[in-house]
Amino acid sequence: MQQNTRQRSAPPQLGSWVTLLAASALLIGSLGIGAQGHQFRVAILTSGLAFSPALEGLREGLAQLGYREGENLALMIEDAQGEVAGLASRAAKIVEAKPDAIFTVSTEPTAAAKQATTTLPIIFAFGADPLRSGFIASYASSKNNLTGVSVYSGPLSGKRLELLQEIAPGIKRILAVVAAKESIAESAFQTLDETAKKLAIQVLRRDVTTRAEIEQVLRDTPTGAVDAIFHVPSALVTGYIDPLIQKANLEKIPLMVHEESMVEKGALASYGANFHLQGAQAAKLVAKVLQGARPAEILIQTPEKLTLTINLTTAKAIGLALSSSILERADHLVE
Repeated sequence: MQQNTRQRSAPPQLGSWVTLLAASALLIGSLGIGAQGHQFRVAILTSGLAFSPALEGLREGLAQLGYREGENLALMIEDAQGEVAGLASRAAKIVEAKPDAIFTVSTEPTAAAKQATTTLPIIFAFGADPLRSGFIASYASSKNNLTGVSVYSGPLSGKRLELLQEIAPGIKRILAVVAAKESIAESAFQTLDETAKKLAIQVLRRDVTTRAEIEQVLRDTPTGAVDAIFHVPSALVTGYIDPLIQKANLEKIPLMVHEESMVEKGALASYGANFHLQGAQAAKLVAKVLQGARPAEILIQTPEKLTLTINLTTAKAIGLALSSSILERADHLVE
């Protein structure tokens, strides 16, 4: 015999009130304190516009969690536009404003923020090696006012060189532009150099501290002097990646970078985390902090995915034939 699963319905008027109350509770739960009129202030410290996809990811991630600009969220953006030397003063300016949280993109802005405050919560994205940089005590707990998403940019430099050799098997000599004042650049170069020796690839290292020096290095590198250009991760060179892309494509040689948005601009290939996804992932940590969690209580995260991206248009333009095995391994193909 079929069971009767119908339940007595609430009186029409009561039912509508129940629905309204449930909807209100859901809205308040999603917006947190902001639904009661409070506007959270999140300061953003970044070293260059090249990191803008991370900011877009943060915005989208926070919006999905109920934090919307102009309503219950205000973003205070400090962009050093590649001038790493100005990060300390920008960090001090942020601390004076006393935001609810500070969001930093890449290693150097995180170092500046950490130096500026030991109390305001700092959430970093694209933290190259936070343990080695001294930002955190361990991945289980920072033991301080920092948390965030690490990308292992230093160790990944060796893997990128291996992939570059697979993509362009004939390379024997590469140009590495190194931001001399950035710890992550030095760490990444050490891994690159060790891997290059194993692969019998000669590395032409050139240290830089400004955009002008980057451009000078590229002008002083004669046509045919190197078989490829390798982007050593740093805030400075990432902020001024365009001259490297132009040099590589003009000389018809590969440029290996560490992030997908650079491939979309014209670099040949990248392997690593995605700026946009990193921002969205970090947004979850920012939301936890805004709701009262202490950074030391939040595990340091790693990217949810590392991707190999190849620009097919660039490969064709520089006359590089890609093997079917490389094309099959690529996560994204840019055309």
